[in-house]
Amino acid sequence: MFRELLERKGVLVADGAMGTTLFGMGLESGDCPERLNLEQPEMISEVHRRFVDAGADLLLTNTFGGNRRRLALHGLEDRVAEFNRAGVAIGRKVASDAGRAVAVAADVGPTGDLFEPLGPLSHGEGVEVFREQMEALVEAGADVLWIETLSSWEEIAAATRAAAAFDVPCAVTLSFDTNGRTMMGLRPSEFGQWWAALPPDGRPAALGANCGTGLEEALEAAADIVDHAKEACVIVKSNCGIPVYEGGGLTYPQGPDLMASYARRAVEAGCRIIGACCGSTPLHIREIRSALATS
Repeated sequence: MFRELLERKGVLVADGAMGTTLFGMGLESGDCPERLNLEQPEMISEVHRRFVDAGADLLLTNTFGGNRRRLALHGLEDRVAEFNRAGVAIGRKVASDAGRAVAVAADVGPTGDLFEPLGPLSHGEGVEVFREQMEALVEAGADVLWIETLSSWEEIAAATRAAAAFDVPCAVTLSFDTNGRTMMGLRPSEFGQWWAALPPDGRPAALGANCGTGLEEALEAAADIVDHAKEACVIVKSNCGIPVYEGGGLTYPQGPDLMASYARRAVEAGCRIIGACCGSTPLHIREIRSALATS
């Protein structure tokens, strides 16, 4: 479904923020979002429906923190399979009800740990953490494994090694949020060069930039990746700027009015999947959809 949809449409619109949307719907800071896949599935369905109604071709499941290491922070490490299967099942139902083709991207976030030699996680342990989550996601019917917000070569290596065991495409995005680099110092150009140096049958189906510090920085990172991986399907899925605390909560400064320009510039830079991350709403996605429809 993912590859076919991309080939047919040329450019896909990805969805917006799951986490910040859930906070707006009542999720408390420190709670485990993945629990909602079982305890309040209608809430997750509603988030997906809003983004699909806004024009998203691709929805990310509510499974970003669904690996064993992240769930252990909530004492839920023995529930990896059920949370992830439920997350995909919710996405599949919304996609099937959309009345058009919508791909379900199984969201896989970082482990939350540093890898050796800086942290406790070995390569083999990291592969197993990702493999356990991905197995449940694939068994539940995900169209693509969407690995996002990574920052180190070690975690990229573990996640892609785990994904290679499954017969579904994978996408990988990094967060370039530290002076144009990831937290662990990776440059967008290096990420593009890494993809281009892989054998064609070993490359992720897509790669790019997500989250970060705002639209301009994400566009610059994505364009740099395109320059160094010219044959790649490049993703840009920016957050809406650095949040500020006002009125009793966090507000993201980059509103829907900026998204049409962002979408057009992303296409001009060579991006083929365009969405938004933290702070984005269905209105942001609707503006991206509208801009692409008239470009």
